[in-house]
Amino acid sequence: MIDIKLLRMELASAHENLAKRGYKLDMILFNTLEEQRKRNQIDLEQCKGEKKLLSQQFGREASQGNDTIPLKVKIEALDARMNKIDEVLSTVQVELADLMSGIPNLIHTSVPTGKTESDNVLIREWGTPKAMDHPKDHIELGERMGGMDIDTAAKLSGARFSLLKNDIAKLHRALIQFMLDLHTDEHGYEEVYCPYLVQGRPLYGTGQLPKFSEDLYKIEGHDLYLIPTGEVPLTNIVSDRVLEEAELPLKLVVHTPCFRSEAGSYGRDTRGLIRQHQFDKVELVQIVHPERSYEALEELTGHAEIVLKKLDLPYRVVNLCSADIGFSAAKTYDLEVWLPSQNTYREISSCSNCEAFQARRMSARYKDLKTQKNHLIHTLNGSALAVGRTLIAVMENYQNPNGSIAIPVVLRPYMNDREQIG
Repeated sequence: MIDIKLLRMELASAHENLAKRGYKLDMILFNTLEEQRKRNQIDLEQCKGEKKLLSQQFGREASQGNDTIPLKVKIEALDARMNKIDEVLSTVQVELADLMSGIPNLIHTSVPTGKTESDNVLIREWGTPKAMDHPKDHIELGERMGGMDIDTAAKLSGARFSLLKNDIAKLHRALIQFMLDLHTDEHGYEEVYCPYLVQGRPLYGTGQLPKFSEDLYKIEGHDLYLIPTGEVPLTNIVSDRVLEEAELPLKLVVHTPCFRSEAGSYGRDTRGLIRQHQFDKVELVQIVHPERSYEALEELTGHAEIVLKKLDLPYRVVNLCSADIGFSAAKTYDLEVWLPSQNTYREISSCSNCEAFQARRMSARYKDLKTQKNHLIHTLNGSALAVGRTLIAVMENYQNPNGSIAIPVVLRPYMNDREQIG
């Protein structure tokens, strides 16, 4: 969450920043709760001061053998008043915490202001799309070679699931192994295997709860949720911890299935692998010193780009505008890969700097080597890459006129050195 001190000291500028996202901060509610908090805290401190004086007087009178009953009555009345004030203050603080938990991150000054995704700003492009006559989409290519069975997946689980078989399943697995090897061997990430079920608190820590509860799959009767992204368990590794400054940066990579209800995407990308309830990702997370986080964002984005370059897939990088950026992010780059069947670029990765937003929710800090004081760390995450969408891009960009699919050179060692499938 954002620092409540910013709202207390710079409410107008925070309100303006959030308005660029399309988020309307309830300034009346915030000011009302703040006034109640201040008033009750002042009353509580005054009562404590009065009780201290009375307690001192009580001690003197008792030591002299004087009647202390009137003082005892006054102290008991103060205790009762303090308990009532404390109850009101606790309620106000809970309401403030609830309000703060639903406020998105403040955006960085380099984020373009916009109202829709059309206002995203193109940063760079790489590669040239191949000229193709009537390119087939990934569903037709997969079904023709018996490697994709959407109908059986629907029979098993309903809409937005997939069943991959034979060479397509192997190509999917090859992409995962290639990405993990690249990030661990060449980019310096530590590979992690993590739980696919997490409790509510980690989801609160990274910002999925409470705002996006409808997008999550909860296990009935348990405080357990299927993870929507590997970012959740990976980032929360440092929750409730104070890291030594020398431990930074932490660079972690994980492959996980991801589970999302896609509650707000009715009617969008209903066919194929574009938007699924279950899909795989290779996720990168960096835990860094605050002074380094924007340098780390460029580095992490570059690592995701290298996957696309090595696969020789045309792509572009866009700086997401204020209306399109995610809840926890201060700045996000989207990578969009070329899909011939759609004649357009589609998102394949989001790389975000969340600054201290998640760290504050997780209570994740580092100890400054010089001052020995604790400060919030900065967290970053990015898909490198979404495996299903990368599979789509490979199938469509490497398709041959006869329906077979050439295998990218970097994947051939994972495919028994074959040059094509189908």
